[in-house]
Amino acid sequence: MYQALYRKYRPRSFSDVTGQEHVTETLRRQLILGRLSHAYLFVGTRGTGKTTCAKILSRAVNCLDLKDGDPCNKCTSCIGIENGGILDVLELDAASNNGVDNVRALREEAIYSPASVMRRVYIIDEVHMLSGSAFNALLKILEEPPQHLIFILATTELHKVPATILSRCQRFSFKRLSPVSIAARLNTVAEKEGLTLTSDASERLADLADGSMRDALSLLDQCASDTTIDLQRVLDTIGLTGRHELLSMADAIAKGDITSALGVLDKLYGNGKDIVSLLSEIASLIRDTLLHKLSPKSPLLSSGYQSSELSGLSDNTDPQRLLGCLETIRETMLVLSRGGSVKLSAEMCVIRLCAEGHSQLGAETRGNAECGTEQIRNAEFRIPNDDNSVPPSPLAIAPDSVVDGVVEVSHAGDFWQDILEHLKDDIPIHALLGDKSQVQAELQDNTLIVRAGSPFTVSTIESDMFSVPLKKAAYKALGRDVVIRVEINTAVEEARLEKLERLKAFDITTFE
Repeated sequence: MYQALYRKYRPRSFSDVTGQEHVTETLRRQLILGRLSHAYLFVGTRGTGKTTCAKILSRAVNCLDLKDGDPCNKCTSCIGIENGGILDVLELDAASNNGVDNVRALREEAIYSPASVMRRVYIIDEVHMLSGSAFNALLKILEEPPQHLIFILATTELHKVPATILSRCQRFSFKRLSPVSIAARLNTVAEKEGLTLTSDASERLADLADGSMRDALSLLDQCASDTTIDLQRVLDTIGLTGRHELLSMADAIAKGDITSALGVLDKLYGNGKDIVSLLSEIASLIRDTLLHKLSPKSPLLSSGYQSSELSGLSDNTDPQRLLGCLETIRETMLVLSRGGSVKLSAEMCVIRLCAEGHSQLGAETRGNAECGTEQIRNAEFRIPNDDNSVPPSPLAIAPDSVVDGVVEVSHAGDFWQDILEHLKDDIPIHALLGDKSQVQAELQDNTLIVRAGSPFTVSTIESDMFSVPLKKAAYKALGRDVVIRVEINTAVEEARLEKLERLKAFDITTFE
């Protein structure tokens, strides 16, 4: 039966563990000197070696022929523990055994001396999942453990472990593995498996693993359908976007070219690329562009793009807009995590990214909205008629206060639908303005009031590429020139703020 690579090449000794020398060297010295603790707490993100080191330590403390702090993996104790034949070493998953009864049963069993090895070892994975009463039951045996007993606790969320437990354990923090370390390990595994792994493919897999060796080996396993693994195979297998397409989209965004940016998006979507991964890759490219603009030689830059490519993008943007782009992508990915139309959300995101100055406008509007203040944004344009003559009444800057008087909404035909009809050939503008959940319109005297449901939508409509066609369409539909005023839909914004306040009452701040 085929065995997954991350299981087949799991380290069996401390010397084989990659990138955690600060942990493995300390544990080896303790084993050599015989200065073992009764409780260890391994902390770190997924795939960094916590459970692996716990398994190695459980064999090392019982090994009959310890070799420089490493288990021999040949004696009866090592072999029995590794194949699960020795029940004195037990691994528990706290996610499925998190009740107080489970811990009580463990505590009652732990007091007995081991039957076939020197020390009884309990490895409790994801220990933060234990209930409060279960932690209290575990605390008693941690306070006064028998001489033969060792606990090894592992967790990815240290803040959920009570301080009373932390104070009774030796804590070891496992750091994320560097891309260089992961790429080197991938090359070693590929060589042992008879695979040809190119350097750019191993580097891309290492970047995608995000510091997790297990994720990196799983990705390599996924790409190993052929003996040769190059960058293109990695992109095709995992559903990622090529560098050329990403740079093309980023260049169109920097230039505000909505048509080109949406064209690239539609092509990638048609080819089956994952939209969430695409947005994540665009965000990484924008991040690198921002870092390159602020510090061209920063060590934080990824190795995915050349300096000349990043320079070409950073020359067309400023840091404030790049930060706004990252915020827009973050909010879109948050929306996608809650469900909804993936393609439509991605298209709206790309439109907002292309809108000139959207980050500055969005930041100001969002700041005022969070203070509970209605913010009205306006712009001034002179739009020529079809005969190239300038209308006598320009689009003036409307005051920030609401104009007194009764709102006159056209009932003789739907004026807003007439305006949208004149915009139907401009698909991005028609899609955004036709979204009734985001955009509503009123006609008050000679003023067309457009109310949008979010600050980003307000700033998008105010941009030249939206306001100019809207002004022309309104002139054609109404037969006269009107002042266009774009403002926040306070009802939608107040509902959002009210929802956030309700969530804060439950200590939920994820949606902010």
